[in-house]
Amino acid sequence: MWRFLRRLLTSEYLVLLLTALYVLCLWPFAPEIVSAQTALEVIMAMLPLLLLAIGQTFVLIVAGIDLSITSTMAFSSVVAAALMTGDGGYLAGNALAVPVALIAFLLIGLAVGYANGLCVVRLGMPSFMVTLVAQTFLSGAAIWFTSLHSTSVSIGDLPAAFSVIGRGGIAGIPYALLLCLVVAFAAHWLLGRTTLGRWLYAVGNNPRAATVSGVPTGRVIIIAFVLSGFCAALASIVYTSRLETGTPVLGQRVLLDVIGAAVIGGVSLFGGRGKISWVILGVLFLSVVDKGLQLLGLSQSIVFSVKGGVILLAAIIDALRSRILVRVAA
Repeated sequence: MWRFLRRLLTSEYLVLLLTALYVLCLWPFAPEIVSAQTALEVIMAMLPLLLLAIGQTFVLIVAGIDLSITSTMAFSSVVAAALMTGDGGYLAGNALAVPVALIAFLLIGLAVGYANGLCVVRLGMPSFMVTLVAQTFLSGAAIWFTSLHSTSVSIGDLPAAFSVIGRGGIAGIPYALLLCLVVAFAAHWLLGRTTLGRWLYAVGNNPRAATVSGVPTGRVIIIAFVLSGFCAALASIVYTSRLETGTPVLGQRVLLDVIGAAVIGGVSLFGGRGKISWVILGVLFLSVVDKGLQLLGLSQSIVFSVKGGVILLAAIIDALRSRILVRVAA
């Protein structure tokens, strides 16, 4: 019995099995859970979350954590919106408004990620503390910036050429889905086929041993945070284009979902372990759970409570996995 449980806990397909089991249990009470429309809604809902989870995975692999991703999204959202809004934007009506705004999204994400990584490496500060401070600062900065450029709580009237990113598509395939597929494939290739990928795992497993082996540990950690910031910027583009407005509270409630999805998928909180395919399954599971609870007509507070319990269970399973793997290695 113990051997079966051990194999189940360490299986790469545990999350997929749990997803299927959850759908089967919910089917009699909410038959629409297996409809094509629900499947499409789940996929569209999980796309920006997947971008964030992929970025978080790089940081988790090096045994860090990035709590600033949602604030990075919010700040880049309002700055980019202020550039291209038709309501007094800096580049209102200019053909370059959308391209410049997209560059602003990415530059802010890269800058925040670099600053986080630099503080962790150069100042020796815990990533939890660094990114928590960044989260607080950027949240306040986003609200302040919005108040300077709008009389409301957000910045709207964004160009249609920008909104189409989150709402449009080609040959029936949403642009957001294509973007996620490209990012997921690139991240999978980076982790599995490149020297940088091997360095990321090495740093997460044992930073001292990695340094002795010639791995530029500090540089690798900074790159992990930069990649997290970059993915946060991409997620901000998708979210903002869907909402058709720049808001300082963008993604305010998804931080726990992002970390939870990665951990549920099997990415270790202790570093050194994780795959993009696992992250995709983790995001899928959390999105299906969320959709299923909504179909049952439960209140938002109950939905949050259940999701919190699921994420806590994932953290416990992660701890058990780590113990099992250590015993096997010994």
